[in-house]
Amino acid sequence: MKKSALFIGLSVSWLAAVAQGQGGISQSDIDGFRAAYAATPGTKAIHNALANNAINALALNHENLNNLDTHFSHRVPSKGITNQRSSGRCWLFTGLNVLRAQAMTEHKLPKLELSQSYNFFWDQLEKSNLFLQGVIDTASKPFEDRTVDWLFANPLSDGGQYTGIADNLMKYGVVPIEVMGETASSKSTSTMRNLLQLRLREDGLELRRLASEGKNSDQLLSRKKEMLTQIYRILALNLGEPPVEFTWTRRDSDGMAVDTKAYTPQSFYKTYFGNDLKNDYVMLMNDPTREYYKLYEIEYDRHGYDGYNWTYVNLPIEDIKQMAIASIKDGKAMYFSCDVGKFINKDLGLLDENNYDYGSLFDTKFGMNKADRIRTHSSASSHAMTLVAVDLDQKDKPKKWMVENSWGSGANDGHLIMTDKWFDEYMFRLVVDKKYLTPKASKVLTQQPTLLPPWDPMFAPEE
Repeated sequence: MKKSALFIGLSVSWLAAVAQGQGGISQSDIDGFRAAYAATPGTKAIHNALANNAINALALNHENLNNLDTHFSHRVPSKGITNQRSSGRCWLFTGLNVLRAQAMTEHKLPKLELSQSYNFFWDQLEKSNLFLQGVIDTASKPFEDRTVDWLFANPLSDGGQYTGIADNLMKYGVVPIEVMGETASSKSTSTMRNLLQLRLREDGLELRRLASEGKNSDQLLSRKKEMLTQIYRILALNLGEPPVEFTWTRRDSDGMAVDTKAYTPQSFYKTYFGNDLKNDYVMLMNDPTREYYKLYEIEYDRHGYDGYNWTYVNLPIEDIKQMAIASIKDGKAMYFSCDVGKFINKDLGLLDENNYDYGSLFDTKFGMNKADRIRTHSSASSHAMTLVAVDLDQKDKPKKWMVENSWGSGANDGHLIMTDKWFDEYMFRLVVDKKYLTPKASKVLTQQPTLLPPWDPMFAPEE
């Protein structure tokens, strides 16, 4: 394989540095480290504490535990909490929970939960086809090609983002959870996912071999359909086969039957929801590493081959807040994603930069801003939830926010509260109805999007 000039240049620099005794850790360096550490009674006490306790237990800022305010000035009506268990389906739970809150309000339903397994089945089948067709489309490229390598590195996952919601639900509809419930493999997806990935990678190699042997497109497509038949079987055995039609009874708050009707998944969606998820909503992003008021598109970042790539408007955080507040005031929950693992206190259900004082514990500073954390792979969107509340001060400025999570019951009845400062630093994506867009944000949608590669570090699927 031909080495790049950059690789050769690095190799020469490394060899020169080694020859001069530079770049490695010397014994004198180690002696300096030991002297600087200076095992005082204080450092010994900290070591003993860390040796016997978790870092977060010792870094916990106890001053931040007092007077947690759980009141919100504006909140979207919602009821019940869902649990994605040991799976990466947060994006799916979030999208379905947004619709659930809407339907419960508009149709006065006392409770409703939509089947995650139903849409997850179709998601995994669509992603399998996306991979296999992607292999066919790139079959003439060498295996070392960056896109080919990316495809085989990412044949399928159970993570995702909003475009998966829009394409999936508009094509396949939805069903109540009573119609297609959870299974062991939907609650804990890793084994099924690993087997599907193994099957797809092997199938992908076969398709590339067949293409190299001169098989035409019709022959490759025919073989692909046979492969997808096997994928369908694996999914059906693990998740159950999705219903073509079903009967569902709508009940009132007293549990009495209101009506019983036959539905298809598509007709059920039209009856109780009807949202045009593809055309009436837009993804907003706060990525300070890229130019604001620009439209971006991520190549191959979709859940189905005939779906559409994830396209978003990059905006300053204050613009996004303005539209989020407008939606909440109008009683509309939103698809929201963030870097949920940063400074989370699960016992309180609180996301706050002041939850943990790592700097004082280790006598150092962690001072990167949001843009630097993105550039260095220190922070990115990792989890999707449903934004349902904001607490505004007397000047209509947000003090804190709340999301409905999909981790089951817990603090705040399964909700997470985040301070406005945490929102600034670790919020990334929000999907809003286009009617809440500011004129300036709406104008961005007329732009030709800038195409970004699928391996861009900011665009890993939310889990």
